[in-house]
Amino acid sequence: MQHNPTWPVAIIGSGNIGTDLMIKILRGDGPLQLAAMVGIDPDSDGLARAARMGVPTTAEGVDGLLNMPNFSDIKLVFDATSAGAHRANWARLQPTGVRMLDLTPAAIGPYCVPVVNLDEHLHAQNLNMVTCGGQATVPIVAAVAECGIVSYAEIVSSISAKSAGPGTRANIDEFIETTCAALQSVGGAQRSKAVMILNPADPPLLMRNTVYCLVGGDVDQAAVEQHIDAMVTRINTYVPGYRLKQRVQFESFTSENPLYIPETGKFSGTRVTAMLEVTGAAHYLPAYAGNLDIMTSAAKSTAETIAHRTRETAGATT
Repeated sequence: MQHNPTWPVAIIGSGNIGTDLMIKILRGDGPLQLAAMVGIDPDSDGLARAARMGVPTTAEGVDGLLNMPNFSDIKLVFDATSAGAHRANWARLQPTGVRMLDLTPAAIGPYCVPVVNLDEHLHAQNLNMVTCGGQATVPIVAAVAECGIVSYAEIVSSISAKSAGPGTRANIDEFIETTCAALQSVGGAQRSKAVMILNPADPPLLMRNTVYCLVGGDVDQAAVEQHIDAMVTRINTYVPGYRLKQRVQFESFTSENPLYIPETGKFSGTRVTAMLEVTGAAHYLPAYAGNLDIMTSAAKSTAETIAHRTRETAGATT
């Protein structure tokens, strides 16, 4: 039995993301106690691993979770399925009052990037963790936005094809839409674009993310670099494999030598480019699956913060 006080949680989705998250929680020393692992395939590796590790399991989806004898004890449910499945799961779980952390791009609840805006959404019943690409890039855009107006942000997220399970592949369109929206609503960009690449290279390559920001007017390049470095350091507290691949790059465009943008015309100001790499912790898939690691690490960190804050608010009685 784990040390008390614990905060019982459940995971829906026994694929790559759910299994990686399960291992992180079981190996962690925080307040989270894994009370259930939920899937729909009784032969899935994730459910088999959960059973071997002593976690209660069900292969009957959200209905199986609702019928588990310990469901009333569960404080929070992670959903690591797909956007469509999350909508159905939320419809079943919302009436129970249990909190949900959505690791799909369904985006029913507010977007959460913990280093940027978690404090604003600590009490939301359904919290959306955006996407792996969003967790990697939105904080960088937010860091740049602290130094000037980001009129446009574009991100290119490249992940190994081997790390993309069926849920990820089914949600490519939602990935792009959700990441784009979060670059604006959380990152602070006025306009945005997201590109996702499933890289088939073998041996697999690490997750790479490139962030481009257009900042109008004069910008303090040293301040931008400092804010980005500070953001990377904060992300490292829960994703140790997250790093800048090289120093931040700056390109200046004057009114005499502007950057031409097809949609909006001429731009004068500064283009900030940050190149990022994410090495996974290899809790489930190998180190190339940094996309799993940044998503599950952000979700685990968010849930731990919610647990601590909830207990503080309740006078440490829960």
